[in-house]
Amino acid sequence: MRATDQRRDPARRTVDDPHARLFLRPWLGAALASVMRTGRIGERGEALFPNLTTYVLTRHRFIDDCLAAALRAGRVDQLVLLGAGYDTRAYRFAGALDGRTTFEVDYPATGDRKAKLVAKHARQLPAARVTRVPIDFQTQSLGERLIESGFRRGARTFWVWEGVSPYLTRDAVKATLATVRELGAKGSDLAMDFWFLLDSPAAIATAIRMSSQLLSLLGEAVTFALDPDDAPDFMRRSGFRTVDLALPAELEKRYVRDGRRVYPADYLLHARSR
Repeated sequence: MRATDQRRDPARRTVDDPHARLFLRPWLGAALASVMRTGRIGERGEALFPNLTTYVLTRHRFIDDCLAAALRAGRVDQLVLLGAGYDTRAYRFAGALDGRTTFEVDYPATGDRKAKLVAKHARQLPAARVTRVPIDFQTQSLGERLIESGFRRGARTFWVWEGVSPYLTRDAVKATLATVRELGAKGSDLAMDFWFLLDSPAAIATAIRMSSQLLSLLGEAVTFALDPDDAPDFMRRSGFRTVDLALPAELEKRYVRDGRRVYPADYLLHARSR
């Protein structure tokens, strides 16, 4: 989604990520080439996943903006990407990070493949200070793995937790938030997303509830929901102050310039540890 957004004129892009294409598998790279030549395939692809593509892009942009603001304010000594996947922020923000370490936390297989691709495309990527933190979340401690990897406990940390919380249990989310608060300095920033259950009888709400059940059949069960009205109190009990909360309508207002809509059952939150 980030790679295909490059087909748009710069003024219409939600996320400007020139590096995303480097991490695509070969057949997706070939598809991307067609998208970039004609644009039509990209438009049809978005039509197959209405609202979701726009949401993913606005989610990424929201977190980018939070990180950029924190860097400008001098509140970042280190960056942690929880469930990093093929996130390219270490490279896109290399200049602003100015040698600060980015810790990319993920399953070993994902991290290994990404490391090989980074090595393969080293000349096309800006120099960045990246530390891989391979972890088996079922058997290993996040805090211990970060410390073992050189994370500076008590330093001002920007935490990115993107596209993960809906697939965890409530206890797992609370435990991770406790670790984040414990490890970073007071005033450290966290940007993340939440899924919530639309309680409307409208057809779109029913379809979204059914889609979450379909994800369960595909092995990506949605197990945690948090209503946006309850989010500030939930974060406060976890030791965080909510700085910004952006619902779908707000994401559309900030980042969408061509009438596309954002998936209505997710929202973004920026919080700061107390």
